[in-house]
Amino acid sequence: MGAALELLWQLALHLMLTGLPAALAAFVAMRRGLREVPLLLCVALAASGAGAMLVFWAFWADPLLGQAAAFLLVLGSVQGIVLCRPDRLDRELLRELAVPAALWALASAFVVYLGFLYGGSGDPLTLAATRFSHPLPADNQIPAYFADWLYDHGHSPVPPPFADWLSSDRPPLQIGYALGQRPFGWDESGLHYEVLGVVVQQLWIVGMWALLLAARVGPLARGLAIVAALASDVAIVHGFFVWPKLIAAAFALAALAMLVSAAWPRLRREPWAAVLFAALCALAMLAHGASAFVLIPLLGLAALRGLPSARWLGVAALVAVVFLAPWSAYQRFADPPGDRLLKWQLGGSLAIDDRGALETIVDGYREAGLDGTLANKWGNVTKIVGQRESEEGLDAAAGFAGEGDWNGFVASLRFPRFMSLLPFLGLLLLGPLAMAVARVRGSPAGPEWRFALVALGFCLAAAAVWTLLMFGEPESSTSLHQGSLLVPLLAASGCAVAACAASARLGVALVALNAVFVLALFASAPTLEPRSFSAFAAVLAAAGLGGFLWVALRPARR
Repeated sequence: MGAALELLWQLALHLMLTGLPAALAAFVAMRRGLREVPLLLCVALAASGAGAMLVFWAFWADPLLGQAAAFLLVLGSVQGIVLCRPDRLDRELLRELAVPAALWALASAFVVYLGFLYGGSGDPLTLAATRFSHPLPADNQIPAYFADWLYDHGHSPVPPPFADWLSSDRPPLQIGYALGQRPFGWDESGLHYEVLGVVVQQLWIVGMWALLLAARVGPLARGLAIVAALASDVAIVHGFFVWPKLIAAAFALAALAMLVSAAWPRLRREPWAAVLFAALCALAMLAHGASAFVLIPLLGLAALRGLPSARWLGVAALVAVVFLAPWSAYQRFADPPGDRLLKWQLGGSLAIDDRGALETIVDGYREAGLDGTLANKWGNVTKIVGQRESEEGLDAAAGFAGEGDWNGFVASLRFPRFMSLLPFLGLLLLGPLAMAVARVRGSPAGPEWRFALVALGFCLAAAAVWTLLMFGEPESSTSLHQGSLLVPLLAASGCAVAACAASARLGVALVALNAVFVLALFASAPTLEPRSFSAFAAVLAAAGLGGFLWVALRPARR
């Protein structure tokens, strides 16, 4: 019980520290006359990410300056919130904003306590690598390592590599979050960092809620969509194994919310909207480079929805440069070359050599030739479909079941869902099928119909871009974790809304059945080194999930 209570304290601390700048930004925007909840959530997310980046660069300049910036960000946020006089703000609007805030906090509690259901808080980052999947690489420790270095040394000397990863190889946003909260509570075991990592990963909920509201999805379908996304392999595995991929999805979802909003015809003429949209896109890239796979179709959707003015585009370009140019300069001059991920994903080369990214990509395609390139791209398609992975997983699961090996059985079922998009969606794929059948029978269209079409169509477009850009096997492929996690989250939500568009009862039944199956997969013991079960942690995980369901589905019961 002591470990669970310590986790509760740390969870409350990091929720508060992460939420303060976001809350201040939303309150200031309300004072300035902004009333649309989706846009207020976008403003809050952008402020959260921008604050983390400011702290990162302050620590890079000098650790003392960085600590001052961290304290100023938190204390200034508190002071600003007080000056905004929340008691005088629109109470109905505050209640609407409280819903995604509560969902974010409850989801964080659920993932934290489900992760530590069998103990392991003494070595949390190692536990996270095996708790919900096959053994994963130490990528969740990379931001923590470089945050520790910058906290002690700043930019001089340049951080030594983590294994063979340079400080310039991975974008720095999660490092900024860690640096901004380290002065307020930290430890040597990595537990504070793990809890903070879970909290910031769950910001995807704020971005998804903004998108669902912007698309005017009805209360029941909206609740089912967010439940389907949370009760999924992506939210659980990548929420606890805290590499910064879900943070990137949060900002990309918020940018998508701006595009699908009915206010877009007005927003594409407003310079402040250009600042917000560009900031969200840039922060997605500063969280994880795989965001490029969804930003390309995002910009295509923006063109289809109505191109902004030249002035708007100029403002957006300037803001993107302000956010991205310092990091690009760091990669080029401070710790070059910083292009390892580009060479790996787009050029198919894991080798560390003196070639530039463009040269590596050209060499890779020259060596593969036309036939090899076509085979690689088809391999990317089959990886998304996941037929081979599913067959291998089911065969292995049957073998482990025959031997009475429960852990092996569960791990075999988890693996194809971790690797490939369609196995990940699983039962939820019945949603689009049901919607298509209902449409043939003449069911009327509505917001849920439109959202499902936009969401699933966007996922198809993003998958096509991803398929074409990823080099292909053997070094790089469209394995689910190598792309943007916006795609599986949005696909899960789109499938749930599609089912609801066909039949409310079907939507409820499908999401419930899928959630029970997923939770059964991930409530079991760790794949490696089974530990002691914590009943108190189980109660708190159930409370987090139960509270999430109550908040998400409550409007549908009114």
